[in-house]
Amino acid sequence: MESTQKQSSPRPVNKGDRIKQIFAFVSMAGFAGSAIFGMVSLFSSGLSSQHQQKPATAAVSQESLLAAQERGYQTVLQREPQNQTALEGLANVRLQMNNKVGAIEPLEKLVKLNPNRADYKELLGQARQTIEGKK
Repeated sequence: MESTQKQSSPRPVNKGDRIKQIFAFVSMAGFAGSAIFGMVSLFSSGLSSQHQQKPATAAVSQESLLAAQERGYQTVLQREPQNQTALEGLANVRLQMNNKVGAIEPLEKLVKLNPNRADYKELLGQARQTIEGKK
């Protein structure tokens, strides 16, 4: 049987094709090198910025975080005075700040809105006892 396919003879590589191949290889190597350099630079700057942010974050005190939460809840309550989530959050933040007097008002509103919730009544009673004990 005779083969119907032509056998392809290796084509000689001329000087122009060889230069194109070398140029393509150098271009790919340059692109890969610049991409790797860019990624290394990106990751190293990201790591150094994380190290710089940690001391600043650690410097923020618990009191200032609680004060910021208190302001946030107050802002919500200015728009929605009956917002139970904001009332509960404000009461909790003030209790954490040992501001029993400030916690009474939101606790009273919560008891009024939820007369069946024993936990609100108990917290309100504890806050009032602490204040009466100081007088």
